[in-house]
Amino acid sequence: MENHFPIRQILDKNGNVIAAEYKEKITEKLAKDFYRQMLRLRIFDRKAISLQRQGRIGTYAPFEGQEASQVGSAAALAGNDWMFPTYRDHGAAMSFGHSLRNVLLFWNGRNEGCIPPDGKRIFPPGIPIATQIPHAAGAAFAEKKKGTANAAIAYFGDGATSEGDFHEGLNFASVFKAPVVFFNQNNQYAISVPIEKQMNTKTIAQKSLAYGMPGIRIDGNDIFIVYFETLKALERARKGEGPSLIEAVTWRYGAHTTADDPSKYRDQSESRARRQETDPVLRLERWMQNQGIFDEKWVQAAEEEATAEIDHAVAEMEEFPPADPAAIFDHVFAEPTWQIKQQKEDYLKVIGGGRE
Repeated sequence: MENHFPIRQILDKNGNVIAAEYKEKITEKLAKDFYRQMLRLRIFDRKAISLQRQGRIGTYAPFEGQEASQVGSAAALAGNDWMFPTYRDHGAAMSFGHSLRNVLLFWNGRNEGCIPPDGKRIFPPGIPIATQIPHAAGAAFAEKKKGTANAAIAYFGDGATSEGDFHEGLNFASVFKAPVVFFNQNNQYAISVPIEKQMNTKTIAQKSLAYGMPGIRIDGNDIFIVYFETLKALERARKGEGPSLIEAVTWRYGAHTTADDPSKYRDQSESRARRQETDPVLRLERWMQNQGIFDEKWVQAAEEEATAEIDHAVAEMEEFPPADPAAIFDHVFAEPTWQIKQQKEDYLKVIGGGRE
């Protein structure tokens, strides 16, 4: 079955275009926009890890290594589309226009972090694995019922395909031809479990066959194939032809979260080797060098611009008071049930705050 779903590429690891039909579609502007966004996200990710280590934000989920999958797919969306991210897809959310300050507030435990800018349909990050998949299918179906051209994208990792929500979401979307793209980032580890130990199928893309939808396996570190295939799937969805499943094969360099030690379950020398061989930023940089358009001064300016933007977002985030843990009880229901009230009272007694 793996032979039926080969990994498709536009750029090889040396930055050469190996799919001639895309040559005319790849412009200098597109490449530079993608490079700037990936650079911005990489700087943000490293800054967030540093903030966590300093105790300035809480536990954080890094995404370095997956920038092409997130930037390329988000770039294919239209302004009124829906995005349903996981806890590792804040790169996609920021590319789609989410506030950097609010993303940082999310990782600092404040409810404001779940609020996207006005006009942006970005769902709060899905923390329980795969729960956002049926939500995306439902939102897409609602857009279809309303007669709009809006679509949805649902992000999830390889571990999510072992959850019931994955199968229910794909089945619902298939039956009702909901305009949704199921975008899997297969970083090859479900927390600490390698993919071959959590599924028996050779690919995730082949699971599309069970639900009668197109499935494709792409190089998730090749931003051009990510962008063009996501765009194709969204166009199909808008035409009323139903959902698609995309498996973007990628790699996360770091830990599952900052509470994790990947050296306990993974040979970290592989991550070091992949930085030289398949890194998404380096690959695009090599393409730009091949085209004679790579400019060190332009890169330095882009880095400085991103750093200034991120530092400003950090300063804004730190103007907020620390999150109140008791707030988790306040919005479970419109009117708190007696159980919720009791739990909040018990919590306040434990911490000795006596707050209402």
